[in-house]
Amino acid sequence: MLFNSIEFAFFLPLVFLIYWAIGYAHISDTLKLRLQNAFVVIASYVFYGWWNWRFLLLIAFTSFCSWGSGLLIGKASSPHKAKAWMVTNIVLNLGILALFKYYDFFVSEFGQLFGISTDSLLLKIILPVGISFYTFQALSYSIDVYRKKIEPTRDIIAFFAFISFFPQLVAGPIERATNLLPQFLTNRRFSYDQATDGMRQILWGLFKKIVVADNCATYVDQVWATYPTQTGSTLLLAAILFTFQIYGDFSGYSDIAIGTAKLFGIKLMRNFNNPYFSRDIAEFWRRWHISLTTWFRDYVYIPLGGSRVPKGKIVRNTFVIFLLSGFWHGANWTFIAWGTYHALLFLPLILLGKNRKYTNQVASYTDSNGNEHLRLLPTLKESLQILFTFALVVLGWIIFRAQSIAEAWNYIVQGFSLSIFSMPMVIGGLKRTLFFTSILMLVEWLNRSKEHSLEIRQIPTIIRYTLYYILILCILEFGGSSQSFIYFQF
Repeated sequence: MLFNSIEFAFFLPLVFLIYWAIGYAHISDTLKLRLQNAFVVIASYVFYGWWNWRFLLLIAFTSFCSWGSGLLIGKASSPHKAKAWMVTNIVLNLGILALFKYYDFFVSEFGQLFGISTDSLLLKIILPVGISFYTFQALSYSIDVYRKKIEPTRDIIAFFAFISFFPQLVAGPIERATNLLPQFLTNRRFSYDQATDGMRQILWGLFKKIVVADNCATYVDQVWATYPTQTGSTLLLAAILFTFQIYGDFSGYSDIAIGTAKLFGIKLMRNFNNPYFSRDIAEFWRRWHISLTTWFRDYVYIPLGGSRVPKGKIVRNTFVIFLLSGFWHGANWTFIAWGTYHALLFLPLILLGKNRKYTNQVASYTDSNGNEHLRLLPTLKESLQILFTFALVVLGWIIFRAQSIAEAWNYIVQGFSLSIFSMPMVIGGLKRTLFFTSILMLVEWLNRSKEHSLEIRQIPTIIRYTLYYILILCILEFGGSSQSFIYFQF
């Protein structure tokens, strides 16, 4: 079930009403909590099974094994046995992920390498939506239990709700057990302020996805399908629009997910923090897909020694996390190349100790009392840094979007040919797309210190509601052709 579908428009209010009807029923708090969690599991399985009910068995199996591993780790008589149970769960979950996501890729590549036919060995199975997201979420639980950051839970219903919570089930944020699971173990009360803020965030997410991303996709898909015949200027424009497409698509999903969770009294972690205003590539990665970046940092980079090791190992650790991040996105050499590209950009900063240079908001200053204030415009230096970082990111997205390394190379070479100085192709709706993309970036710039860009409670009521109605009309009137979210394929 898609967030931008008619089905979800009926599904969400119905689930909301039943959920809070249970929450205010005249029963004990313990029973109330269990019933709410059980209903979350049922609703989440309906949400996920709407796409393909057969894969419900897979997510249930992952949930049960991870829940059981937590109990076994907690009961282990020695650290050695506890580690063995943790490793067993990691191998099991990664094995399932590898089977569905990477098996056919490696078999095909092996066949091409040795010039043999491998068609009879291919499974040709559909990739379960969101498998990379909920698998990493399950892994975080067993690892955190082993590290004694969280106590193993005996409440299997709460655990199943933690793994399958429908707002973030198929495309994140990738939640940690230490943040999300405790929320399913305590009673929740309805908060009007939290719910209305969630609705605002959902609205902004829908605008990002339906108005910005889907309209960008119309131009991008048409250009990419015919890129050998296009001018350099057209290819460059399409690459820039894809940069905004993937941002509007993925951060829009995250906004809808986080906002929806707020309707149920659940707080999810922030997944995007205005990444295209970054002043270097390290800042970009602190602001882009935060839940995945911090997952690799905490569970891979730091255990390998992080940056507190000799420089040779720092190089190794940097390449490991970026290659894993690339490969996490899919079984294609383009993702490996994309990860390698970003590792090469990131490496000089970390070796020189400048990877944490920009941790404050761009175009800000600190007063004598230590309070941070925003300036309306960035300095010339900041503007050039943002543009340079953005250009590097755009180049990376070309590699990411391409179907092969050869296609990415050809696209880049042709894109930077002399025809880059010609006028780009104009198709219906391009001006509208550029206008709404500009509005997106303007609003996010003005509200870059906020949790999300429609966190505008201080504005007079009449202005706020006028803005809401304008956004709704834009979604209804100017929404592009309805498309699935890009990150569903990962």
